[in-house]
Amino acid sequence: MTVLTPRRERLVLALLAAVQFTHIVDFMVIMPLGPQFMRVLGVQPREFALLVSAYTFGAAAAAVLAAFHVDRFDRRHAMLFVYGGLLVSTLLGALAPTFAWLVVARVVAGIFGGIAGALVHTIAGDLVPDARRGAATGLIASSFPLAAIAGVPAGLALGNAFGWRATFIAVGIACAIVWGLLWRALPSVRHHLHGEAWPGTALNRVWTVLRNPNHLRAYTLMAALMFAGFSVIPFISPYMVSNVGLQETDLPLLYLCGGTATLISSRIIGHMADRYGKVRVFRWVGTASMVPLLLTTHLPPVSVPIAIGASILFMVLVSGRFIPVMALVNGAAEPRLRGAFLSVNSAIQQFASGIAALAAGLVMGHDVEGRITHYGTVGFIAVAATLLCLWLAGRVRVTDASS
Repeated sequence: MTVLTPRRERLVLALLAAVQFTHIVDFMVIMPLGPQFMRVLGVQPREFALLVSAYTFGAAAAAVLAAFHVDRFDRRHAMLFVYGGLLVSTLLGALAPTFAWLVVARVVAGIFGGIAGALVHTIAGDLVPDARRGAATGLIASSFPLAAIAGVPAGLALGNAFGWRATFIAVGIACAIVWGLLWRALPSVRHHLHGEAWPGTALNRVWTVLRNPNHLRAYTLMAALMFAGFSVIPFISPYMVSNVGLQETDLPLLYLCGGTATLISSRIIGHMADRYGKVRVFRWVGTASMVPLLLTTHLPPVSVPIAIGASILFMVLVSGRFIPVMALVNGAAEPRLRGAFLSVNSAIQQFASGIAALAAGLVMGHDVEGRITHYGTVGFIAVAATLLCLWLAGRVRVTDASS
């Protein structure tokens, strides 16, 4: 295992968080721009769900293919290649002439972004021992609230001022800056290449990962968790505008406040997972998260401060439960299997997210006044998936506790 000094470890984790930040902004900014897409491009919830899912399905397909080969390369080289692909494809999205071409561009961005997201956790798992992995995952997970604090409001502001294409251009520029920092500072990670050789073909490599019952339990947990979140998350902004009565210009403040609270809570939850146990902390946070799931999907017309309060509660608890689960899942694989294991895990995450968004889009609709209907039903479905997660978490065991 590559051993880093504490200072170098923090630097590498900060770089991985930066990769995750831009990857998340690239994916996430589509959702708060939903009202603009529906208005400018004339799309309905079902078409918008397809736009959101395009990224996740591209990421899922790419992650499956990556699982066959990712453990054959230096992690540094793999990251530089796929992150460069995310940079280019994001800029191509800004040039899309029609809605159909925008969907295609989002698929391509998802192909590279999904692998980059898997490599973030793979590299963290390779370099950080399990005893500190919860805190490391919390640091990387802080990229989500940072995206909500800085990336999404900035993207929304650019989108409101200059149109949605300006948002993609800005994300592409940010990716270019981070790619340069990765090239200069990301260390070579090759120790997984020096262990026991893989027998047979790449198919045998993936089969070795998939036939492990503990891996399958971890994958089922992750799929249920992503479904529980992404059946609700993509439609929060459209619902806040059409049903709760917010203006599109209020949305950046919503994400800013929720993201600021989550930036603090994600680090706390990460440290708690190391101290009290990943399963126990997930069950605490997961149980509490059912409240904002139901509150957000049933919110009536309210003032902006109340909507912000609901948003803070949702972001802190719904995103917070991912931290102990990801730390638990990361430790479920042996180091030599981790790249393939987490590539498959990324595919499952993305596929479950896409299916959740599409399923929710099919459940919901518009009434004659333009309000979204049946969002509350989606909330109940998300709660049922969360209850399944609470049971599944206790069935996943850590096999890499000594790394």
